[in-house]
Amino acid sequence: MNTPPDDAPPRPPRRPRYTGKYPRRFSQKYKELQGDPATLDRVAASGKTPAGTHRPIMTAEVLAALAIGQGDTVADATLGFGGHTAEFLAAGATVHAFDVDPLEGPRTIARLRAAGHPEDQLIFHQGNFAGMARTLAAAGLTDGADAIFADLGLSSMQIDNPERGFTWKDDGPLDMRLNPSHGVPASRFLASSNPEKLARILTENADEPMADTLAAALAGKSFTSTTALAAAIRTLATPALRLRPAADEEIQRTIRRVFQAIRIEVNGEFSALDALLRSLPACLRPGGRAAFLSFHSGEDRRVKHTFTQLAASGQFSLPHDDQPLRASPAEQRANPRSSSARLRWITRLP
Repeated sequence: MNTPPDDAPPRPPRRPRYTGKYPRRFSQKYKELQGDPATLDRVAASGKTPAGTHRPIMTAEVLAALAIGQGDTVADATLGFGGHTAEFLAAGATVHAFDVDPLEGPRTIARLRAAGHPEDQLIFHQGNFAGMARTLAAAGLTDGADAIFADLGLSSMQIDNPERGFTWKDDGPLDMRLNPSHGVPASRFLASSNPEKLARILTENADEPMADTLAAALAGKSFTSTTALAAAIRTLATPALRLRPAADEEIQRTIRRVFQAIRIEVNGEFSALDALLRSLPACLRPGGRAAFLSFHSGEDRRVKHTFTQLAASGQFSLPHDDQPLRASPAEQRANPRSSSARLRWITRLP
């Protein structure tokens, strides 16, 4: 056996081994997380989103709705992985990008900077889009932006990372905060909630049919991990749903709805969305357009209601009928996460 010399550099640690042909755990998908092109192409071709990335949804439809041109100023309320932002920049716009996530936002900005987008073309605002009007005014845009875009909900890299506590499929801390340094984690929220409050949240944030039953059993309880909460929901939902034709799928939908409702409450997502929608007249220049991508009925109801009120005021017009635009069948097949997306847009009259 050869012994390395004392001054030899230490060997890098061996990568963790996993069973099967491909890694299953998020932390083991090192080729995806490091951006290996061949691996990214293979995963995307299978209809999945590579770990640590996000596939922008309805990009062509968003660009057509906003009609962005050379020299326009765009306020992107939800930077995320930067897929839509990159398209705005490619169209020749200056982008003011907002992101509340202090972990993913700076990573995306660094990647876009490396792609050649300087600070005077891409301006980053670390924070919640609820304060967009104030932030744009402080940046000198006192009459607002030419276009506003909001891709509501979560990005894939947040959902898939168990350490963030959003996914019920893998074990992780029950956190769910978009900004881990602000607010209280989902575990503390549940422990301090009462059945009446939790039932209301499950109904308003996720249209959960079993809200009362679930709230009575979950409120005030201590759950430190995502899998512990998911197991408790499964135990509660199984007696009521076990006779359904697709019982396990129904149970999984119940788990997803509970996680969604808690996440929305922990992050104050609806109150932030309401604030942004109220401030649209102050954020958008005459002739400008605003487009919102929503992913569940609670978000879409708010957008639809505000757009209807703005159109009735005579200051805005709706360039489409009452029905939102959906992702094409081809996109839904290629990216299943686009299947629930609904796009609405509105124009401020000159």
